[in-house]
Amino acid sequence: MKLIEVQGLHKAFKLKGRRIKALDDVSFAVEVGQSVGFIGQNGAGKSTSIKILFGALRADAGQALLMGRPAEDPLSRRGVGYVPENPYLYEQLTPREVVSSGLRLHGIKGEENHKRTERWLDKLDIAYAADKRIRNLSKGMTQRTALAHAFAIQPQLLILDEPMSGLDPVGRRQVADLMQEFRVAGGTLFFSSHILHDVERLADHFVMIHRGQVRAQQSVTELLASQGDMVLRYLGRAGLDGFDRDAGEVWKGQLPRSQIAAALAAVEAMGGVLLNVHPQNSLEELFDAVVGAPAQP
Repeated sequence: MKLIEVQGLHKAFKLKGRRIKALDDVSFAVEVGQSVGFIGQNGAGKSTSIKILFGALRADAGQALLMGRPAEDPLSRRGVGYVPENPYLYEQLTPREVVSSGLRLHGIKGEENHKRTERWLDKLDIAYAADKRIRNLSKGMTQRTALAHAFAIQPQLLILDEPMSGLDPVGRRQVADLMQEFRVAGGTLFFSSHILHDVERLADHFVMIHRGQVRAQQSVTELLASQGDMVLRYLGRAGLDGFDRDAGEVWKGQLPRSQIAAALAAVEAMGGVLLNVHPQNSLEELFDAVVGAPAQP
């Protein structure tokens, strides 16, 4: 079953009297149990597509189905947890009130409501600020509150638009772990991100959008395994045969998978420090080839 189905979406906005295409014949789908990363540069059309899925925008043409229903149908959002890129929460409420009221909207009341509220405030490390007004919280704490609300309803489908936005490194790792837990438990995950490492770790499929058009969609595993060569980077005083200096005393080389073990042994023998090994055909390299510019770190 497809929980998200987008067919031929078109959307344009007027800017200083000109029509600017935001989406140009965008099509993709998310099946039950999949984890799909939606990647692209800022302004590529990711948030516009997600807003159409939630009925916040209307497409000029095409169809968007959420949970098997038209995106304009409020019933399509049953069982869906959603966090926008810049969540707007009622400033006079507290994190505890936001999470609890969200649960009530999904029919979860009484002791179960209280248990879930406290559990997710604690899991997102905002229990200590649970009774502060949203207007007094930082962007990161507001983001954590919105994430706690989305996870607490135990959604069948979780949609996150740039979920790491505004979070510090500890918060990013924590949210990534929660997304992984949700995925492993059988939940369906659809998230947009320009952090390609997160997509490679958390997604089993990706959809790449550039200037309003889908330019690639594939299994992450198939992409990473599609070439036999690997890229190895290490820190050391000297370069192995065929390796080039990457920066300072960091060396980088490309070699067949069959030679990786020998190269690692050589790095260890010289007292070098392995930095990373990854397939030569990585998601970052595909991204660079499509957009013609480096991905954001």
